[in-house]
Amino acid sequence: MTRFHLNAELTITRLGQRGEGLARHEGAVLGVPYALPGETVRVEIDGERARLVDVLQASPDRLPSFCRYFTNCGGCAVQTLAWPAYADWKRSLVLDALARAHIETEVAPLVDAHGAGRRRVTYHSRVVDTGAGRKRLDLGFMQARAHKIITIDECPILDPAMKGSVEAARDTATVLIPLDKPLDIVVTATLEGLDVDVRGAGPLSFDYRQALITIAQRHDLARISNHGDTIIERRPPTLHMGRCVVVLPPGGFLQATQAGEDALAALVVEAMRGTKRVADLFAGSGTFALRLAETAEVHALEGDPAAMLALARGAGGAIGLRMVRTESRDLFVRPLIGGELTRLDGLVFDPPRAGAEAQSRELATSKVPLVVAVSCNLQSFTRDARILIDGGYVLEKVTPVDQFRHSAHVELVAVFRRPAPVLTKRRGRLLG
Repeated sequence: MTRFHLNAELTITRLGQRGEGLARHEGAVLGVPYALPGETVRVEIDGERARLVDVLQASPDRLPSFCRYFTNCGGCAVQTLAWPAYADWKRSLVLDALARAHIETEVAPLVDAHGAGRRRVTYHSRVVDTGAGRKRLDLGFMQARAHKIITIDECPILDPAMKGSVEAARDTATVLIPLDKPLDIVVTATLEGLDVDVRGAGPLSFDYRQALITIAQRHDLARISNHGDTIIERRPPTLHMGRCVVVLPPGGFLQATQAGEDALAALVVEAMRGTKRVADLFAGSGTFALRLAETAEVHALEGDPAAMLALARGAGGAIGLRMVRTESRDLFVRPLIGGELTRLDGLVFDPPRAGAEAQSRELATSKVPLVVAVSCNLQSFTRDARILIDGGYVLEKVTPVDQFRHSAHVELVAVFRRPAPVLTKRRGRLLG
């Protein structure tokens, strides 16, 4: 066990990338979780780590925490900082990442996309041996800076539509205790109720599947599945995406909040205004493609065949959309290349945290006039942005979007445009 042994008073100067207060002590920078800029705090120090003991002089921006698990549960890093100081910090994360990459561009104010709260959450469960042949189920979120699970009964940052999700997850994990496996239980709020996907259980016997069917009935779940394999679908779990209704694939990707999806999509659609032939890469079940198809032909690509099927069916059930073509494709291995890019006048990509390096390299040698990048990871984004910029694109604007309220996580939408070639009168030819 780590032993914090040195007691000191520090003055916090700013927030770090993980939401910790930063202060200098004996020539080194220390991170103090849950301390705020401008505060004088008492801490205990162990090497490069510090633990907040007391706030001696509080920041005028300090608010009371609203969750009884705060500072214990690892979900929220910054819960006591008032807006707009919080918004300035989130935007500064983007500014700092761009500065480190030597990228200059306009950075818009932070878009608040928390809305009604998180509509999807992953609960972790572990079976703990308490001795004498007894076992205990821990279900909740991971402890801050540790591997221990903090058992919870509620989470105040969830959408009201997630009501009952903790109980459903706990009952699901309880019937699987004999497996003695660490589980992740993903719960999503849909228009037809909660959708539950169990991960980590492995193949389930008939008896376990029957037990989970009973759980679905007891909690009136829309569906319950085991790592994407549907066990019972009592009602197709649907969501609105633009004017389309989409049946979410079991365990399929979804933006964390409805407000987040709406904000990201609005920024993408606005940037793509006037385009007629666009590609949507890492398209998921259609967050952007189904909205873009209201005014443009769309080629949607995604590695998950189930997501592509859901997108195609959603488009097929809507009225007034332009042509939507879907393709299941591993874009990390086979990005769009050469002639596939030639006919496009716009492209949007929203990759996982690893980013879209291979695709960015292909775009850097292409003539696609407009690229809109949506990113959930600042490091991979700045890498990909540098590739595009070095290939001749101009980064016009970056807009930070905050749908993970109180965390150190920030998303963004970036608009890259390739300057039009210049026609010289003297030579009568285009110079690119």
